[in-house]
Amino acid sequence: MDVNMINPILDAFVSIVPQLGFQTVEKKGISLAESSLNYQGILINIGVVGPLKGAILIGMDLDSAKLFASKMMMGMEVAELDSLAQSAISEMGNMVCANACTNFAKVGVDGLDISPPTLLIGNDGQVRLAVPKVIVVKLAVDGIIVNVYVGLYK
Repeated sequence: MDVNMINPILDAFVSIVPQLGFQTVEKKGISLAESSLNYQGILINIGVVGPLKGAILIGMDLDSAKLFASKMMMGMEVAELDSLAQSAISEMGNMVCANACTNFAKVGVDGLDISPPTLLIGNDGQVRLAVPKVIVVKLAVDGIIVNVYVGLYK
């Protein structure tokens, strides 16, 4: 996978997240992972079709997801990740990926479509993507650790 495929996604994340009330987004690391991903907490899965195919996933632990949802809901307390909080956090994934499609078009990759977000919640979860390798970008959003997984191919 071409590492340059992550730039439109990261640019979208950095653009959208401040609109949701967050102040800082810092890249903490980048790595390559196998197609089988283990997760704790939540994983937002958004499928991508068109000239690029695959998935973009956004993950964080459950406590971080509650903090993230609370911030998105104007500071409303989120004691549990109920349906309203789940909807808020899923919408963040949808906004980031839709904006990423626009960014891809700006660099000549036209005609991308995304699926509605699928929210996976659990401990010791595992997901397998239909790509040989996945780029993992670790971000800190106002101190909340968020992992962005990019598994795209032409």
